[in-house]
Amino acid sequence: MNIFFEESGGFKAGTVLSQQGESYQVELPGGRRIKIKGRDVLLRFESPSPADLITQAQAAAQDIDMSFLWECAPAEEFAFPALAAEYFGESASMAQQAGLALALQASPVYFRRKGRGQYQRAPQEQLQAALAGLARKQQQAELQAGYADQLIAGTLPDALKGKALLLLFRPDKNAIEWKALDAAASALGKTHAEVMLACGGISSPRAYHEAAFLYEHFPRGTGFPELGPTPLPGDDLPLADVQAFSIDDSTTTEIDDALSVQVLPDGLLRVGIHIAAPALGITRGDAIDEIARVRLSTVYAPGEKITMLPDAVVEAYTLAEGGARPALSLYVVVKADTYEIVATETHAERVPISANLRHNELDAIITAETLADGSGDYPHKEELRLLWPFAQSLYDKRQAARVGYGLRPEVQNKTDFNFYVEGEQVTIKQRMRGAPLDLIVAEMAILANSRWGRLLAECGVPGIYRAQRAYGVNRTRMQTSPAPHEGLGVEQYAWSTSPLRRYVDLVNQWQLIACVRHGVTAKLAAPFKPKDADLYATVSSFEAAYAAYAEHQSRMERYWCLRWLIQENKSQVQASVLKGDTVRLNDIPLTLIVLGLGPHARGTQIMLDVLSLDVVTLSISVRVAQVLGASQTVLGDDDDEGAGGAGDGGEGSDGADSAGGADRSDGEGGADDAEGADGTEGNPGDDSDETQGDDDAVSTLPDVTETASQTVETASGTLPLAAAPMAAGGRDAFSGSAC
Repeated sequence: MNIFFEESGGFKAGTVLSQQGESYQVELPGGRRIKIKGRDVLLRFESPSPADLITQAQAAAQDIDMSFLWECAPAEEFAFPALAAEYFGESASMAQQAGLALALQASPVYFRRKGRGQYQRAPQEQLQAALAGLARKQQQAELQAGYADQLIAGTLPDALKGKALLLLFRPDKNAIEWKALDAAASALGKTHAEVMLACGGISSPRAYHEAAFLYEHFPRGTGFPELGPTPLPGDDLPLADVQAFSIDDSTTTEIDDALSVQVLPDGLLRVGIHIAAPALGITRGDAIDEIARVRLSTVYAPGEKITMLPDAVVEAYTLAEGGARPALSLYVVVKADTYEIVATETHAERVPISANLRHNELDAIITAETLADGSGDYPHKEELRLLWPFAQSLYDKRQAARVGYGLRPEVQNKTDFNFYVEGEQVTIKQRMRGAPLDLIVAEMAILANSRWGRLLAECGVPGIYRAQRAYGVNRTRMQTSPAPHEGLGVEQYAWSTSPLRRYVDLVNQWQLIACVRHGVTAKLAAPFKPKDADLYATVSSFEAAYAAYAEHQSRMERYWCLRWLIQENKSQVQASVLKGDTVRLNDIPLTLIVLGLGPHARGTQIMLDVLSLDVVTLSISVRVAQVLGASQTVLGDDDDEGAGGAGDGGEGSDGADSAGGADRSDGEGGADDAEGADGTEGNPGDDSDETQGDDDAVSTLPDVTETASQTVETASGTLPLAAAPMAAGGRDAFSGSAC
């Protein structure tokens, strides 16, 4: 005997081998044996064979008109053999009965299962609604297939026009447009972005990378709301008796630091460090503060800049030459012979700015030699001559402190790379760091951030500090209490010299102004009180935003490096071995992994064949063409293990993210390597964001705003980038604002 039965929601047929009570031992057509309970048996038959029954039943089910079957079915519950007799006639075969069971089970729109072998037809209203839904789904499926075919053919469907970025970055995966894009990408073996680029949905790979960042972090656009007049300080702000000057690249517009020097009696010098003071006009909680607290930092990348503050605010407070500008000034009185600091004082005042010096115009003129012999003709020559040995003295003292913490001294002969973008063309220029102007600005910035951090602590006013230990995990951190920054060799370090560019600096400037105006009672008048929850929230939010902005900059740097290789038609490039399979190209700051490179000494020169590269996925494939031999000069300018390298307590261990904050895409040059130069900052595990860094060191590199220039620290401080990764790779640099 054979039986037709139900198992696990499906129908099967088999031959009964034995029966014990209400249980059957059944052999299926494939030879498998199973145990079936009697209540699951729907039909018993002698012929045809179980395999033939299933085959004939499936054929019969295909021929059944479900609409007509629904009309034939009674309104009340019924058994399928009864409906088979109604539909096929009283002589319905076993195959026809089984086929009708299969059809009923496969058509839940028409019939509802009420039990084993029992069904009931759906109410007419529900049936009509369900059929209409099926028709819509069929129509959508046809539309989706049509859209996918157009995308595969390289044509953008009209329904997808204007939706390309939304589909890529904030897709509704239930929408037929996204499903069509996904189907086309699968069919072509490409990413969604590549499909959109091929059909013109996105204008260029550059637009794709920029839009990815903007959709995530600036979903409402990068513009500013209408804010009305810019708040300015009161008329009671005193006028400083100095003639200050700034040192920046010719394209810098956010000029937030200037210097002055006065010769005092008794062999003393009065050095002024003047910082733009938007905190004198902006107040905590006002409309401008709300904007700055959301953005948290200016965003820099080659060819683009998104400012933290509206242009009108920047114009009102930038230290442009030709007038007296609101500033917070640190005056340092030093002995002219030993450069020992005798006293410091801080004032909120208006500072006359006599000149905006441009380092790219003066680097060739102002050198250590010309400062020593007094040759050359340039503005503020005497002040720079006096500042140069003072900066050297500060640098030497910091290096001694670094050594005391177990770190090696910083190395100054590093190379920066400036990106100049015009349209889709990029120029990448190398610039040696460590020029006198770099060191002067860097050391004055570090001095101001350190001394102002001390002032906050002495007044009992909370601030936001950058702290770093030479050893251990989580070595670099931001906190609201002072602690040593061992990488810089200072007792405390509070970012305060870039309030036009970083929200942390603006917060610290509010706190400093309270110290200046209220002295010992400052903690009662300061905008942020001890244990203020908003202060802790600012620290957390800033670090997250700063890391995201750094990732965007790093990604765009990699994009422009790959574009440069295409633009210059480079089929071969020379690179230097950093460590293991990790190499860096000599002409541009592109770090990658060469699989199978084999063991070579650090600095070994190799010639690479460029096999392929992709500016959408930011991947590059290379192979070794020739090993040229060792070189001590190529990596001498960026020893990634250098000071503070592996085994020496620094954060550049393992050649990962060594240079702290070297990039000065915003025109404030790479000295923040003051913070972490040569491997003091940016260990891969805990604070690689120092690459973004405390650039408050050398504010002398180009400003991305006008020139689209970008500075990238090359100290091996970048995390190794795979030969074909999607990620942008290690942070060769981030534009942290610097003094």
